[in-house]
Amino acid sequence: MNLQNLHTHTTFCDGLDTPEELVKTALEKGFDSIGFSEHSYMWASDFSIKIGDKTKEYKEEINFLKQKYKGVIDIFLGLEVEMYSKVDLEGFDYLIGSVHYLMCDGDCVTFDRDINSAKNIINKYFGGSGIKFAKAYYQTLSSLYKYGNFDIIGHFDLITKYKDMETLFDISSKEYINAAIEAMEALKGKIPVFEVNTGAIARGYRKSPYPSMKIIKELKQLGFGVVITSDCHDKKFFDTGFDDAARLLKECGYKEKCILTENGFKEVAL
Repeated sequence: MNLQNLHTHTTFCDGLDTPEELVKTALEKGFDSIGFSEHSYMWASDFSIKIGDKTKEYKEEINFLKQKYKGVIDIFLGLEVEMYSKVDLEGFDYLIGSVHYLMCDGDCVTFDRDINSAKNIINKYFGGSGIKFAKAYYQTLSSLYKYGNFDIIGHFDLITKYKDMETLFDISSKEYINAAIEAMEALKGKIPVFEVNTGAIARGYRKSPYPSMKIIKELKQLGFGVVITSDCHDKKFFDTGFDDAARLLKECGYKEKCILTENGFKEVAL
C-alpha cells in the first residue's frame, strides 16, 4: 500500500510516545515504513531533543529498532532540522528542513508555540502588520537550503497554522502568494520534496492539511515531489488526515507521491 510517515516525534523531544511504541502503532495501522524526525537541538527551545544534544542516544535507539524489526517494517532515521540550529547532520537517512523561528531585531523568536505568540511577534516586530510577518517568514524560508542538504521542506506555509482560528493576514492576496512563490523559486532544485502535513488537524488548529491548495498547485508547477506526513506527536493521531491529504493532492493535479526507500525517494501512485 506504500503507507509511510516520515514526520514523527517521540519522547526524545516533544512527542508523547517512545520510538518502539510508534513502530508498533505503524504496524497496527498497516504501514510499510516509518521515519523518525526529532527536532534538532535548539538553544532557545523546550521542544527539541531534551537535555542538550541527545542525538547520539537517539541514533542508537533508532538503529537498534531497524535491526529488531528488519523484514517486518522499514525504519528510517531522520531529523527535523531547525534552520538556525547548528548541529551535526551526518549519519541520517533523510533530513527535513524547517523554519519555526525568525530573527527579528537580533532576537530569535518562535511563532509556532500558539496563536498569541504569533500575534505578539506581529505586533512587536512588524507594527501589527500580518502581511509583513508573512513576507519575513518566506524570505527566511528562501534561504533554508543554505543550512543543510535537506530532502524535505517541512510544513511550507506553517504560518497559516492558525488560519481557522483567526485571520492574521490574507492568504489569498496577491502580495502573500507572490511572497510564497518567491520562496518556492529559491528552493527549486535545492530541496526536492515538500510535505502535505496533517499535524494541525490532529492538534485542533485546522480542519485541513497544509500547504493550501493554491500553494500546492504552485509547488507542483515548479516540479516539487511530495510526501504525506502527520507530524505525529501522539500515536493516537499517527495517520490522522492521510486520506484528506491524498484527496487534496489529487485535486491539485498530483498523481504520485514520494516514499523513501533504501535507495532514496521514489514515486508511487496516490
